Amino acid sequence: MLEYFFQCPYCWEEISMLLDTSILNTTYIEDCEVCCSPIELNVSFDNNQNLESFSAISLEQ
Repeated sequence: MLEYFFQCPYCWEEISMLLDTSILNTTYIEDCEVCCSPIELNVSFDNNQNLESFSAISLEQ
């Protein structure tokens, strides 16, 4: 597991999430721990479990 810090796309507060490094590519929805808004997370790791890409996207249009 990797603790990753990023800025919430709704409230702009810095939050952290634990990312599972054993799953190379995943997309899931997690609520912000500050404002409780849903965030779509897109996470990719390489074969050495190094973070390749991370995006946190607002689900509101």
